[in-house]
Amino acid sequence: MGIKERQERDRESVRRAILDAARDLFVRDGFEHVSIRKVAELIEYSPAAIYGYFPSKDDIFFALAEEGFQLLADGEPVYPPGGRPDAVSPLDGVRDIFWRFYVFSREHPQYFALMFVDRAVPRISREYERFAFARETKQALISHVEAAVAAGLLPATVPPPVMFRILTSALIGIAVTRLSDRLTPGEDADALARDVIEVTLAGLRTVPLIHSMSAPCEIGAPAQVRLDAQLS
Repeated sequence: MGIKERQERDRESVRRAILDAARDLFVRDGFEHVSIRKVAELIEYSPAAIYGYFPSKDDIFFALAEEGFQLLADGEPVYPPGGRPDAVSPLDGVRDIFWRFYVFSREHPQYFALMFVDRAVPRISREYERFAFARETKQALISHVEAAVAAGLLPATVPPPVMFRILTSALIGIAVTRLSDRLTPGEDADALARDVIEVTLAGLRTVPLIHSMSAPCEIGAPAQVRLDAQLS
């Protein structure tokens, strides 16, 4: 290995250590309570050394969020509507994508908590180009809802982005309940998540009025709508 390759490997190793330490601290203490100095102390580097990799604490979060959204996108293939080989109907595609969202919260709880629960983190809309792939992924997910609407399996009276937000809000609630250890003894979070998907889909097909129809999808204050806030 040449000198340049060794230097690049060492630099990437330090960058990885910074991100891992910051992720742990952000989740444990909350984003607003973590400083560059705290991150530096955890990995036994000087604050000046951290700034050599990331100009600010926000930039560390953006790097972690980029990793998180990539993990979410890479969990399973996002098939185009009708493209899933064993799909029975477009509604199966909707079930699949929201189940995958829940599985992401289970397999990557730290990323999930940082991206969708901590209200103090910066908005990724500040890094428009960097997160273009995340917005494209969101639109691909909404296209599954649109396909179900076109097939008459979900109501045409409710905008697909609103249905997307309702379903993600319901699953974020289950994920947070699991992450905060608020399940009752014997309660199965996975079964509860599947039930929430089915009950929410059934409700969308039968409910006479959706109160949030006029609400813009960019709303992002409560934790339940963090997904739209971060992908808008």
